[in-house]
Amino acid sequence: MLIVALAWIYVVLLMSLTEPTVVAGIMTFLLYCVIPLAILLYVTGGFRRIGRRRREERERQEERERQRAEAAAREP
Repeated sequence: MLIVALAWIYVVLLMSLTEPTVVAGIMTFLLYCVIPLAILLYVTGGFRRIGRRRREERERQEERERQRAEAAAREP
């Protein structure tokens, strides 16, 4: 999903660079890129999945460290 969003940002950025005025370019970028992508990522939960993966990996790492510490405490 993130690769599609990056590709869309690239396409709209090129579109906005071809606008005749700076204001038109900024409005094109906002109306065709920023607002729709913000809505899309909010609805699909794009960034929440990334955060959840990081949290799960961190929890797994903490569990492994705790198990190693318990194993080391049991050995004489």
